[in-house]
Amino acid sequence: MKRTNTFAVRPLSDEGEQVLRNVLDASAALWNETNYQRLMRYNDEDGFEGDVWDADTGALEGKYKDILGASTAQQVIGKNSEAWTGFFEVKDQYHDESNTSITDHPSPPGFRGNKDDRRQLKTVIRNTSYSTEWGERSRLEIIVGHELRDKHNSPGSRLRLEIVGDPNWREYEKQGRLDLWYDETDSTFRASQPVTVSDE
Repeated sequence: MKRTNTFAVRPLSDEGEQVLRNVLDASAALWNETNYQRLMRYNDEDGFEGDVWDADTGALEGKYKDILGASTAQQVIGKNSEAWTGFFEVKDQYHDESNTSITDHPSPPGFRGNKDDRRQLKTVIRNTSYSTEWGERSRLEIIVGHELRDKHNSPGSRLRLEIVGDPNWREYEKQGRLDLWYDETDSTFRASQPVTVSDE
């Protein structure tokens, strides 16, 4: 069965918080740049979709991997690809005259804030690029790029964060891609972890 653990996380130091903010901000910037390249290639007039996949995502990954780590950069670009794929699917349904469930014309994926109004601090971490440890002192460790590795007190390439509260699903067979973001409403870092648990 698929389930989701949601929890708050807390950096262990001011330096750790700055590293986490840098990762989330760079992820939002990478999303925005990927989205911009695809949006500039999208032509709604004739419905042509192929050009959006010609965005130079390899160059964008190279630009951000020193901050995010290659796996996180790939995940951010991959999630943007999923958003565009979903957009095209909904658009096809909208143009299908037999489908009356979609009444508003779908819009391409949006941006995660901007430099003037601040970016939305959000990232996605591959399932093999983070680890959790549950117990009296639960923790989350995420991989960061080599540019940030010496700017926090955690061991090596991983940033250690404290998990606040208990998960709903402490024991699971498999963990999925982790969403990590800053919740502006209550000034808290939050995470969402999809897990596969036994049917028992």
